[in-house]
Amino acid sequence: MKLYQPKTNSTKEENGKVAIIGGSSLFHGAPLLALKIASRIVDIVFFISPEPSIGKIAEKIKSNLSSFIWVPWADREEYIQKSDAVLIGPGLMRYRSDKNHQCKNHRICDQIGEETKQITHQLLEKLSQKQWVIDAGSLQVMETKFIPRNAILTPNKKEFKMLFDCQPTKEAAADLAKKHKCVIVLKGAETIVCSPKKCVSIKGGNAGLTKGGTGDVLAGLTVALAAKNPAFLAAKIASIIVKKAADELYKKVGFAYNADDLAEKIPEVLGRYFC
Repeated sequence: MKLYQPKTNSTKEENGKVAIIGGSSLFHGAPLLALKIASRIVDIVFFISPEPSIGKIAEKIKSNLSSFIWVPWADREEYIQKSDAVLIGPGLMRYRSDKNHQCKNHRICDQIGEETKQITHQLLEKLSQKQWVIDAGSLQVMETKFIPRNAILTPNKKEFKMLFDCQPTKEAAADLAKKHKCVIVLKGAETIVCSPKKCVSIKGGNAGLTKGGTGDVLAGLTVALAAKNPAFLAAKIASIIVKKAADELYKKVGFAYNADDLAEKIPEVLGRYFC
């Protein structure tokens, strides 16, 4: 199956709209990376954040990247409804301690993690029909019962264990994708992408991909592709493209590149899939 390709006579908004929910006073760079890559692929990107000081953060982001629409938090549901796919999690605050990520037994959860958990659960439950991509902060605080059907989850190994309370293996990812009727992208040196029906292993990449922000780039690419493509195809191709872009960067500079370099390289690599 081939990726969706915009027609030469297509009009604005026809080639995808996505919403990216994330950011905080501490992690405002994470959604910027997702915004940077998504805005190169779809027609419109909405940026939505619960952070009260988002006006100043949005201004700061706008100085680096103008290709998105900032949406006030009060209008979040309206713009999520308008979107073909929605990414939640990059830059959202998580618990200060990994030990209380699901508030089990007598663990005391800190307020900031609880706020992210409440936001994540509320949106996933109320707007479960949307095509969701769940990443980072949301993965670290949510409960599995709120995973929407056909959602794409992009955990690293630590987040996989936190969410599913089991070891991050291909077999576990396959079983859990089937159980929750979702797509799981288990990130690692060998990335595993599983749908309820099949799994693929994606090799490649290098030490540069361990740097902060590269997961946000993958999430942004995934949600952009998911706007006009089936979830499993979008997740698989996004994982392939990120590793190929990383390998091309490695040939030039070794591991001495960062997430911004990766985001800049991806459009060039992705363009070959449209030829």
